[in-house]
Amino acid sequence: MAASYNALDNNNYQTSPYGTNDPNYHESAGYIAPLPRKKPLSKWIKIGVPVLIVVIIAAVVGGVVGSRNSNSKDASTSSSGSSSGSAGDTAAASSAISAKSAVGRFATATDSEFMVPIYPSTTNTGVFTTPTFVSSSDAKISWPADPFQPSSPSPTKVRTDRPRLIAPAYKWQALPNLIKNDPYMQSWNTTIFGNATAYFSLPPVVYHMDGASGILDNAREIKMRIKAFSYVFRMTNDTKWVDRTWTELQNAAGNGTTSFGPDDDKWNTGHFLDTAEFSAAFGIAYDWLYDIWSDEQKSMIRSTMIKYGLQPGLAVFTPGASYGWWSQNTITGNWNCVCNGGLTLGSLAILGDDTTGIAQQLLGFTINNAKSACVNAVSDDGTWAETTNYWYFGTTGHAEMASSLLTATGSDYGLLDSNSNFGLTGQFHMYAYGPTSLFNYGDHGPNKFSTTANSMLLYAAHFNHPTYALHQREQADAAEPWSMFWYDPTVSGAFWDGKPLDNFFDNGLDQWASMRSSWTDQHALFLAIKAGKNQGHQTHNDLDAGDFVLDALGTRWAGELGSADYLAPDYFTSDAQDAVRWQYYRKMTEGQNTILINKTNQNVLAAPTVQHGTSNTTQGSSTVISIPNDSTAYWVADLSSAYFSATSVKRGARLLNARRQVLIQDEINASQGVQWRMHTNATVAASGTSATLTLDGQTMQVSMLNPPSGAAFSTSNAVRFTSDVTPPAPDQENPGVTVLIVDLPAGTYTLQMLFNPQWPGMSASDFVSPPSVPLDSWSLTSHN
Repeated sequence: MAASYNALDNNNYQTSPYGTNDPNYHESAGYIAPLPRKKPLSKWIKIGVPVLIVVIIAAVVGGVVGSRNSNSKDASTSSSGSSSGSAGDTAAASSAISAKSAVGRFATATDSEFMVPIYPSTTNTGVFTTPTFVSSSDAKISWPADPFQPSSPSPTKVRTDRPRLIAPAYKWQALPNLIKNDPYMQSWNTTIFGNATAYFSLPPVVYHMDGASGILDNAREIKMRIKAFSYVFRMTNDTKWVDRTWTELQNAAGNGTTSFGPDDDKWNTGHFLDTAEFSAAFGIAYDWLYDIWSDEQKSMIRSTMIKYGLQPGLAVFTPGASYGWWSQNTITGNWNCVCNGGLTLGSLAILGDDTTGIAQQLLGFTINNAKSACVNAVSDDGTWAETTNYWYFGTTGHAEMASSLLTATGSDYGLLDSNSNFGLTGQFHMYAYGPTSLFNYGDHGPNKFSTTANSMLLYAAHFNHPTYALHQREQADAAEPWSMFWYDPTVSGAFWDGKPLDNFFDNGLDQWASMRSSWTDQHALFLAIKAGKNQGHQTHNDLDAGDFVLDALGTRWAGELGSADYLAPDYFTSDAQDAVRWQYYRKMTEGQNTILINKTNQNVLAAPTVQHGTSNTTQGSSTVISIPNDSTAYWVADLSSAYFSATSVKRGARLLNARRQVLIQDEINASQGVQWRMHTNATVAASGTSATLTLDGQTMQVSMLNPPSGAAFSTSNAVRFTSDVTPPAPDQENPGVTVLIVDLPAGTYTLQMLFNPQWPGMSASDFVSPPSVPLDSWSLTSHN
């Protein structure tokens, strides 16, 4: 149990069921002990579990809420800073406060295996309502307006008070009252204190050069600690937290009791993500603790950050250092966001104190550079160009940068709005999350540490999408300092109320679908499937057109292997057809849940086409949804261009029987051998044209309908074929993973795989056997 250091009367929320002995309301006390340090390149994680959440309170991108745009389908009465005094607004505010007092947090627990929220099976029409921001000036539930409102904002004209970054003084003054009256903020505050206490007793982060991956883990862990220490100091005025922050800074500057990298390049400019995250960490420490540092300490922090961070950063733009490849406008992904973000936070923190002029010069480059690349990582359907996991890194860097510019200078200079599609990326994140975890295709990335999905809180307010905040506030990674300032406590309602169960993302780069039976049932059915191009993802994708994941009964039946070894030779060098990257099992087509032809990788120049349909079923206010019998969704992709030895390959996926069954149908005309492949953590018993999968105490039946002559299920370990090219480094092992296979010779086939989760209380006669319908003839009613 975490010790309480909060001087703000931080007792448990008295009217919330949390903290009671009600077995239906068991949650973390807010304090999550840090996990033992893991190797940054974990060889295997159970399919469906995030790569690593070192501390469930990783970092997020903080920010102050700018003006809300009006391009949202979410309901909103107005921004939280509104001074409206109408009776309706007052009543709405009063109702919102009462609802918080009566219900507390909506999720009743966190699943210990998948770290996802668990919701009670209940109906509460007074609270589970349309997502909205309640118009209120009530200090119990809303932030006051920022007194800093420059008429002509400039990146080099900063507010006169401290802090500047993400959390201005007026927010710190308002925070205690909000914590008292908001169960989410109260819980997050407790968690931050608990984590800071855990970090306090640890030795300073030990320098570890992880080959080509650099010291990024070091940088992000130090940043995570500094955020927590600085937050707790500002909430308590206990200088032990300042002293502990200083110890961490001294260590990262090479002035501690142990060495920290080479004197000429301590922050590893060759892997500039490291440099940027150190710059951000030092900037946060300098700014948030500005009034307590001595002049000598400030000078040390500035000089260290300039020498190892900002000056190398300036060299990227003038005249163009070799390690600055990330500044090209083609780098539409996390590198550009994180690097520009870290340099911007560091520069804003010392602006006015920096006598070298480097901070001012950098701000003349980083903003425009991020607008030319970082912001374009979001496509016109909201999808992040890299992967669903790299969305976290990119949006954290983007949100930290935008928020810091807003609070320090009064404008984000177009970072949030220059790409008109950026406001859609929260939808991408929500639909990519199933009942157990992400549709986590491609690389998962390094350890997250200070990286979270809390950018959703900033984007919720700015883009007027209350659903983003309502969804993210329930997640395990929400509790960290940025969320305390990005979260708008006037948000009200349930994110799932009126939320469609299906969404299709049609941009040609990714092309994917998300279909489910519920937003709030952890045992719900969830199917996500993709096509898209095999290039253009910043070399983080797999050769995986047709790949899918499947959740049901509280576990993941078809899952992703994730990242291979980032230190393997030429892992990131190229995404050309002959790239070494495609020699590693987890990146090869045979390592995916798709069709493999001639035991050969897919064509990197693939350009699939898709079609789809949905009954447009939406969830209501209740966490228990009643699915109509005719509720369905389907998605069909022509994958022919992805294969060299086939004239036609099409894959369709469909929900059947009121979303209780799944059909995966493939139509193939191939001149070489064909394999249907699916990776699972389940124990598989294959018998002819049927297979029984058991996992986590649950059962899934898979059967072939109208099987081709000679078709039968078999299994293998998740290892490469002996005939494959030997890669320059061994594959990572995949223990506990079985590949379910159907192996056929060259020919023309229709493969229909029916997935029947063995739902409690559902008898064999309750399942349907769908008719055989060609993919080109699929429609909403084709399988009735």
